[in-house]
Amino acid sequence: MNANRVRTAFFAAAALCLAAAPLAAADLKTVGSGDAMNFDPSGFREEMKSKFEIMRSKCVKCHTMERTIVAIKTGVAPISGQPFDRGATKAYGIKMLRKPDSDMNKDQVKAVVELMNYLLDEAAR
Repeated sequence: MNANRVRTAFFAAAALCLAAAPLAAADLKTVGSGDAMNFDPSGFREEMKSKFEIMRSKCVKCHTMERTIVAIKTGVAPISGQPFDRGATKAYGIKMLRKPDSDMNKDQVKAVVELMNYLLDEAAR
């Protein structure tokens, strides 16, 4: 197989995976659209609902919830294009803890990371 065919096959496979990603996350419910998009926490486990309240109040100070929803549903961080997985949630948590304007303490960051990992698991179902 020549290099062009391999490259074409790779990009075709990648496009199929990206196109199918939202279908895999069909059970993760959201409300609203665009900048007003948010998770619908009614189906969350009870212990995740309090963590959602932290995310809902803290994370939207710097970016819309839509950014988080897209990352969780697609598995790709919308700004960087990097994979959004458990490793990424931990890295983003550390980044937010270090940001002086995040107004988040260690326990809050831990709760939000746990919630995002839960949401990633739910999206993968």
